[in-house]
Amino acid sequence: MTSSKHVIGLDHVQLAMPRGAEQHAREFYSNLLGLEEIPKPPRLASRGGLWFSCGPLQLHLGVEEPFAAARKAHPALRVIGYRVLLERLERAGVGIVRDAELPGIERAFVSDPFGNRLELISWQEPLA
Repeated sequence: MTSSKHVIGLDHVQLAMPRGAEQHAREFYSNLLGLEEIPKPPRLASRGGLWFSCGPLQLHLGVEEPFAAARKAHPALRVIGYRVLLERLERAGVGIVRDAELPGIERAFVSDPFGNRLELISWQEPLA
């Protein structure tokens, strides 16, 4: 068996959303999580959905009909200011499930407005 590397990393993660719910997505992903919306290419924009910058990766929300939320499969987002973000989400009425299953790692699970599961992991910038 030949060993050669072809897959070198992730480019983006896509989650589903219902048609016409872009404003709800913006309120959650931009206003609460602080992700920057990036323009979709014009040929794809007519399909609906949104794209967000997430560090060196992107998080895409694509319209799915019929819509079905990802309740188990999920992206895990590294978060600086983890406790501050959780407080902001709580004030906005977002349900938070804190998890202590991994020793030394602060993490919690939330759902976006459509029921998609997201994992939030406390992240410290490496010291230079």
